[in-house]
Amino acid sequence: MKTVTIYTDGACSGNPGPGGWGAILRYMGREKVMSGGEKETTNNRMELSGVIAALSALKEPCIVELYSDSKYVIDALSKGWAESWRKKGWIKSDKKPALNPDLWEKLLKEAAKHELHCHWVKGHAENEYNNRCDALAVAERDKYALK
Repeated sequence: MKTVTIYTDGACSGNPGPGGWGAILRYMGREKVMSGGEKETTNNRMELSGVIAALSALKEPCIVELYSDSKYVIDALSKGWAESWRKKGWIKSDKKPALNPDLWEKLLKEAAKHELHCHWVKGHAENEYNNRCDALAVAERDKYALK
């Protein structure tokens, strides 16, 4: 199986407000750079959207090393929270509804195709790829802020 490294980030101005996401997929020295956004969204939705888009771009099952500065995404995937929310009808352990079940459903569907290893990175720090993803996300957010 191929090993692909994915970096993602999301950005939002206001919560909700205009937002964007960025993703970089790396495989054997090659890169695929992706980005997108929405006029009215939240930061967490943009974090999820970046991961979904990146995983959806893979054409076959892969070992995926996923890097994100979103504890929301990394913890929910690596600690099994999102799977648990789904099994309980999108209800969290505190009996409150899980947010963004539409995107979590898509993400879990895509993640199931791959061997996913999640890594949290500190945002706005020394990680070159996280910083590039942040710049992509901010550029998309700014495009939607102008519309």
